[in-house]
Amino acid sequence: MFGLTGQVAIVTGSSRGIGRSIAECMARAGARVVISSRNEAACEAVAQEIRDAGGEAIAVPCKISERAQLQGLVDRAVATWGRLDILVCNAAVNPYFGPMATMPDDAYEKIMNSNVRSNFWLCNLAAPHMAAQGAGSIIIVSSIGGNQGSGTLAVYGMSKAADSSLVKSLAVEWGPKGIRANCIAPGLIKTDFSRALWENETLLRNVERGTPVRRIGLPEDVGGVAVFLAAKPAAYITGQTIVVDGGITIKEPA
Repeated sequence: MFGLTGQVAIVTGSSRGIGRSIAECMARAGARVVISSRNEAACEAVAQEIRDAGGEAIAVPCKISERAQLQGLVDRAVATWGRLDILVCNAAVNPYFGPMATMPDDAYEKIMNSNVRSNFWLCNLAAPHMAAQGAGSIIIVSSIGGNQGSGTLAVYGMSKAADSSLVKSLAVEWGPKGIRANCIAPGLIKTDFSRALWENETLLRNVERGTPVRRIGLPEDVGGVAVFLAAKPAAYITGQTIVVDGGITIKEPA
């Protein structure tokens, strides 16, 4: 029911953290997976682990801020396996932690270009291949920060809100061609990307107390959701943002 056998998936930012979990879960479900991040050696290590476990994977390093490299990523997937069924835009950056009032322009541009423009580019590059075969699933990893205000992560949250909006328009534009587009919005997940947050013991305790399941998330909590959105049981779900946060955003303040 949740099998992805025969399908080809590109997962950006998949050499570690959430992206790696998504790639590994999709490989276990039978997908042939393209592992991608800036670090070629890290990508190849993950791809080799998937192959050692009996799956199919290749490593394609890519800098998401460069359109030509995104085109190369799509071209390599199609050249290797002849099709493209699933795109997961997971790679993102956040080079600034602090108030908007003192945020440097270059940090703002890096966040918006990497977290929004690169997804816009990559989706538009991948969708025609999916349309040609009459089906496909686009998944963008957003964040619960896209629905919240913040005194320290405001622009990151803005970029993630834009991603949630992007999938709505992708769903409308490409739906008649058989392509679905959805977001996953994780809460605090224990990854290197969020290390500064979960290594803060006070913040971590507060988050755990305020989360109904009484813990922060793990990468594997997101990987299975991505498989679901790519598989047949989600065939009637598009333009949506699935929140994966242990319930923290639905709990009333203490």
